[in-house]
Amino acid sequence: MEVTTHRGDGPLQQVITIGPHTLLTDASVEAGGEASGPLPHDLLAAALAACTTLTLNLYARRKGWQLDEVRVAVTHGQEGGAYALHRRIELVGELGADEKGRLMAIADQCPVHKTLSGRIAITTAAV
Repeated sequence: MEVTTHRGDGPLQQVITIGPHTLLTDASVEAGGEASGPLPHDLLAAALAACTTLTLNLYARRKGWQLDEVRVAVTHGQEGGAYALHRRIELVGELGADEKGRLMAIADQCPVHKTLSGRIAITTAAV
């Protein structure tokens, strides 16, 4: 699937199109934007959080486990010389310690986590 962006209504607002879906991203007011949408790094953190919840729900469903809710919070920012993502996972349901432990291990197998933890190659072409 191709993701495209183009300038929106604000001075720094960008319109993101992902298939039939449209999202906005913007810069903060302090940076000259209008804060009309999340920052791009917030979208990156949201992708990790959403992928984690989807992966854990699918795994628990396949195992027949009583996982009623998965809540994921991701904080992010520069730390030292690296960009850091900190993920906190809350598992709600009647789960034993073994099931919770397995789900926490499975969280690291979500596709976005694996992508962000691996080697990423980005190519750029002028049009």
